[in-house]
Amino acid sequence: MKLFYFFILLSWMNLCDASSKKIQVRKTLSSSKKIPVKSIKSPDGDIIDCVNIYHQPAFDHPLLKNHTILMRPSLQPRKGPIGGGELFQSNAHGQEDKKPIAQLWQLGGRCPEGTIPIRRNQKARYAKKEHRNFPQLAGFSNHEHAFAYVQSNKYLGAKATISLWQPQVQGSGEFSLAQIWVLAGANSDLNTIEAGWMVFPSLFGDSNTRLFTYWTRDGYQTTGCYNLRCPGFVHTSNSIALDVALSPVSTYHGAQHEIILQIFKDPKQNVWWLQHGNDDVIGYWPASLFTDLADSASLIEWGGEIINNAQGGQHTTTQMGSGHFAEEQAGGASYFKNLQVVDQSNTLVPPGDITTVSEKPNCYTIVSGKSDDAGDYFYFGGPGRNPKCP
Repeated sequence: MKLFYFFILLSWMNLCDASSKKIQVRKTLSSSKKIPVKSIKSPDGDIIDCVNIYHQPAFDHPLLKNHTILMRPSLQPRKGPIGGGELFQSNAHGQEDKKPIAQLWQLGGRCPEGTIPIRRNQKARYAKKEHRNFPQLAGFSNHEHAFAYVQSNKYLGAKATISLWQPQVQGSGEFSLAQIWVLAGANSDLNTIEAGWMVFPSLFGDSNTRLFTYWTRDGYQTTGCYNLRCPGFVHTSNSIALDVALSPVSTYHGAQHEIILQIFKDPKQNVWWLQHGNDDVIGYWPASLFTDLADSASLIEWGGEIINNAQGGQHTTTQMGSGHFAEEQAGGASYFKNLQVVDQSNTLVPPGDITTVSEKPNCYTIVSGKSDDAGDYFYFGGPGRNPKCP
């Protein structure tokens, strides 16, 4: 009997030891998720960690626990005319710009296959915005826009070439951006997918022009965030990083630099892809994140936005775009060109008649047009506070 109890005790001790080892292994594996495969120091001061693609924040979302990563779209939008009869590939230089997005960290090489670049020391931030009631265009109390839009029953995406600038941002909590909005629903049910460039010192810690995304399914109330700061967006590129500075930017009446962004629904995969040009896939939003956008969009917008937190009755000096009014046009003002939408037949086509809106026309303006080399386009921006915008 004593021998029997001895073996029972020994077995129990072995089980405890095995259980302890399993716990230790789990802790080790859990810790390993936080260890980058490689880290790259960018000349602009950022540190980019190359993280296992399956250890990215997206998979903390309850809807994505068993998600299988998609690396490429199964179906690209068909190429249609931009406008004026010219082929999709043409632009001011006769052919669409195929240069990749330029980010200084890339001088250190790209992340290894099977990893994605994540900027170090990102603090989780669930940025909330007051909802916008489209198409009535009731703006936020402190958000000001100059933008173009089209509205229909169904869109499967949008595309544009966006000039890059580094506007000055005045106060705490203020930003200046240029982006594409893909929207459905309204008010507390508003669904949005957004992408473009942004200067946001309070979020990023500096005044660099950075690539960003945003999404929400409930009018900016409780869901969504910038970039990878909460679960949702699935990053797939090992060479393009969100949250990271874009370089170089345009100069006033000097060299002009731009990015080409498109957001489109892949009906077969049931996801919304973010892509630069025709080839550089950045990542996607699973349609399961959304309600109205689970199927399609009903509103497309392109344009600029700033936050005005100025006190004492004065307007902020935060600039939009280049910081110069749209009327200055080429070389002076920021622009969007080659505007396109993805229609119900999954074809990139001209947007049709666009409507332009400037909520503070004495502070920021917008001027639209159409040409053979730029398709549908508009200039936008302004300095903020000025004699007409005190």
